[in-house]
Amino acid sequence: MRRHLVVVMVGIVAGALLLAGVGTELLAGRRLRVDAASVTLHQAREVAAEVPLIVDLKSARLRHGVLTALRETDGLRFAVVRPGGQVAGALPAGLTTGDLRPRRLLGGGQVSGTAGDQSYAAVPVRGLVGAHVPALAAGGTLVVLLVQHLPPSRLGLAYLLFVSIGTLAVAFVVAVLVSRRISRPLEEAVATTGRITRGDLGARVPEEAGRYPELASLTSSINSMAEALARSRARERQFLLSVSHDLRTPLTSILGYAEAIGDGTADDVRAAAGIVSAEARRLERLVGDLLELARLDARQFSLHPAEVDVADLVRTSAEGMRLSLEDAGLALRVPVAGSDHGAGHDGAGAARAVVDPDRLGQVVGNLVENAYKYASSTVQVWAGRAGPDVVLTVDDDGPGIAPEDQAQVFDRFFQGRHGPAPRQAGTGLGLAIVAELVAAMGGSVRVVSPTSARGGTRMEVRLPAAEVRHHPPEGPYS
Repeated sequence: MRRHLVVVMVGIVAGALLLAGVGTELLAGRRLRVDAASVTLHQAREVAAEVPLIVDLKSARLRHGVLTALRETDGLRFAVVRPGGQVAGALPAGLTTGDLRPRRLLGGGQVSGTAGDQSYAAVPVRGLVGAHVPALAAGGTLVVLLVQHLPPSRLGLAYLLFVSIGTLAVAFVVAVLVSRRISRPLEEAVATTGRITRGDLGARVPEEAGRYPELASLTSSINSMAEALARSRARERQFLLSVSHDLRTPLTSILGYAEAIGDGTADDVRAAAGIVSAEARRLERLVGDLLELARLDARQFSLHPAEVDVADLVRTSAEGMRLSLEDAGLALRVPVAGSDHGAGHDGAGAARAVVDPDRLGQVVGNLVENAYKYASSTVQVWAGRAGPDVVLTVDDDGPGIAPEDQAQVFDRFFQGRHGPAPRQAGTGLGLAIVAELVAAMGGSVRVVSPTSARGGTRMEVRLPAAEVRHHPPEGPYS
């Protein structure tokens, strides 16, 4: 990569030098020709101004000595332009009658330009007639014609070659340094991603100050990805450990009591069989929850949305758990929508939403079950309208959830900082299932903690009201 970058950068500089050199040479040549023509014209004007001064007006004859001297001047010629546009006299090599533009000269104009490697100028001599110069007896205009060779260009080939070689050398050094600065972070990124691919999630791309912002952003993104993968692997390991523990515990009880029953050593066979049955049901529910999460992750579960009164559905689902809560010494409160429901909920409007009734009942059951594990004396369930949303809340008066743990409570088998729950219920996957189901129905779930000065936790589910979302939630669900 470095070699390619160096070749490309030096090639760009070489191309720019070539274009600049050719352009400079063309511009310099053009400027040289314009300047040479201007100088030649100026000199021709001076000669034309001097010619009348050497004419002997008394004898009306041109002083031939002076004229001869002028003629011997390098590049100086005299010509007569006839009224018909013909030029009498020998023209210098390389010039044609067209170059002199006779009509312009007859009108008193002056002509200058370049032809080949020489510059020329033609200037008419004013005030002379045939009485002064016999060559003008037949009419016409005497013209001073001056021709000079163009001076060499100031920018020689050697100079351009020297400058080009020096510039290319500097460009090569700069290209090597820049390519190294660009390619080294990329090579480090490739090496690090390779290590991550092979399972080394502790690999990181070195972060250095002064890098280009794009490369610094790439480095930061790769390191963030590695950290996220490391956290994900840690959660996965914790998940597997928790699942293994939760599977092993009922299996141990089932095997122990089954062996006791088979050996005839069980004191109370009926009680032992009851324990085996209870542990089997616990194991069955754990496996069911794991399968449920797998289907949720793969989006291979069914939703049958319908417009329902969420408040009525929530009230019915909560009442079905009243006996279990009362057996544990907990009171269940289910206020009517629009009363005693907490700040931020106005209770206005019908609490109707387009949801799957069975799945929403499952959400209520899991939230109440979670509150059951931590509540001290009371669990409160409420559902009603709050602005454009239908809101479902489940409150408990337990120890609450630390702010730093609130973002993780919906992870699988997450154990908060407050330690194990006072009561054991469910499989530890309930809140993870709640988060997946609520998201599938187009809603959101969050933790609000604490709910009072005494602590406590509120789980809040928000679903779009029926009139806000007129169509059932869409998604890749079978």
